[in-house]
Amino acid sequence: MLRLFLAATFLSLAPAAYATDAAQVEANKKAVVEFYDLAINQKNFDAASKFLGPRYTQHNPNAADGPEGLKAFLAFLRQKFPDSHSEIKRIFADGDYVILHVHAVRTPATSGFAIIDIFKLENGKIVEHWDVRQEIPEQSANSNTMF
Repeated sequence: MLRLFLAATFLSLAPAAYATDAAQVEANKKAVVEFYDLAINQKNFDAASKFLGPRYTQHNPNAADGPEGLKAFLAFLRQKFPDSHSEIKRIFADGDYVILHVHAVRTPATSGFAIIDIFKLENGKIVEHWDVRQEIPEQSANSNTMF
């Protein structure tokens, strides 16, 4: 009888836990999208930095760790590619991970890059970043797009 009571109690709490998890996943997605626009498109470190956690681990070997590494990268974008723009094509989330499929164009009238950005969040703040970038070729061996 006690097992039945405990099982019923657990099952009755499961939807609430799922709703909380689903709400957190949606909040994580929203935070990453806002961060991405502020950082990459607006190149505004001060506004974007509010989304960073107490640490910011960078897994791109061309970028330095921490908020200062992000700040330096955004300064580079502002200086070298002031008209660059990235369009998020898809957003995926799994718990504390948010994945973006992005079309990034650094110089207008060029094909740009297909990018996968992966962000890890803790307590709703971005604490890690990975990315993979592939140049979009002029010609493709198939008729599919990269997006």
